[in-house]
Amino acid sequence: MYIQSLLNWLPLASLAFNSYEHDDPPKKLGNLTPYRAAPAFPAEAELPDDCSVDRVVLMHRHGSRGPASTDEENMINSLVNTLEDRRDAIQDAHLPENLQFLKNGYHFDMEEQSLTIIGRQQLFNHGVEFGLKYPNFTTETLLSSDVQRVTDTMYFFAQGRFGREIENKTLLTVKDRHDLVSWVTPWDHCPGIDWQYGKKASNQWSSTYLPPITYRLNRLLPGVGLNDTDTHGALYACAYDLAAGKESPWCNVFYAHELEAFEYEMDLIMDATIGYLAYNNTGRVLGSVFVNKLIERFSNASEEAQSLYLEFGHDSTIIAAMAAMDLNRDDPPLSPHGPPLHRKFRTSYQAPFAASMIWERFTCK
Repeated sequence: MYIQSLLNWLPLASLAFNSYEHDDPPKKLGNLTPYRAAPAFPAEAELPDDCSVDRVVLMHRHGSRGPASTDEENMINSLVNTLEDRRDAIQDAHLPENLQFLKNGYHFDMEEQSLTIIGRQQLFNHGVEFGLKYPNFTTETLLSSDVQRVTDTMYFFAQGRFGREIENKTLLTVKDRHDLVSWVTPWDHCPGIDWQYGKKASNQWSSTYLPPITYRLNRLLPGVGLNDTDTHGALYACAYDLAAGKESPWCNVFYAHELEAFEYEMDLIMDATIGYLAYNNTGRVLGSVFVNKLIERFSNASEEAQSLYLEFGHDSTIIAAMAAMDLNRDDPPLSPHGPPLHRKFRTSYQAPFAASMIWERFTCK
């Protein structure tokens, strides 16, 4: 018989995100984290041998990219300008080993919002891996958000999955369809959504954790005079250097608990933008569009369901869907006063660059 317990399974899945306190700090950069597989416990990632899959739905986030906003780029540029203006003080200072790189200057040159070479590699590799895992599933049509980095993501995934067969595939964006509301980018149909709400919600936390880091760094860099914006820029530089495929000297400048504080800021932003803290429950409402589409496909309500769907969106697509399913809700909810000892909402695991949700319909004997 068909497994009917999709919604019953969701509370079990939510337990998987509560145990990674001992992870490496550079893997704790929120939704700017380089791709890595999420944990599967307590459920097994693979099905028992007596089960078979007959329908697969993939929703894939775009791969590693450059800064997504002018604010992020401005913070990094503020850091670069401060260091350049204080070049003489840096040359005269006795710097610890992890800051010696500043003697040679630090430069940041990355195209805003575009998929990086690492991002392209992530998606090509994921396409290959998907083809190996589901060799008997195919589709003639792929769908993506109409944002360039996401259409590029769809293309490179398709190259990995289909190779030269891509010439016979139809690559669509949400604008090519005429859906009343898109399950890939439901916010396009919600003009009242405030994308700055999450940033506002995180400001209290950033104003708490950044000043002690700035103070510590200024003691190591006499005469430089970093401000909190510069420190913020250095944290973003750590994340985006990694996104570009480079080892970032900035990641070694920060203590583990400082990177964890940055991770929590990223989580607050996402949670308050389109998760459980979103204004007027916006995130869960928008995520329900994906959930309803998933149920429609698995139940074949339209009587036209395909065996495979390959679709490409954003971290917000994944986080909203998870919120609609109560997959990573924290009780009490996340607070701008600081992180709880344990929490389920972690974008480092749930929505890093090149993250994906794969849903299977299966039967077991």
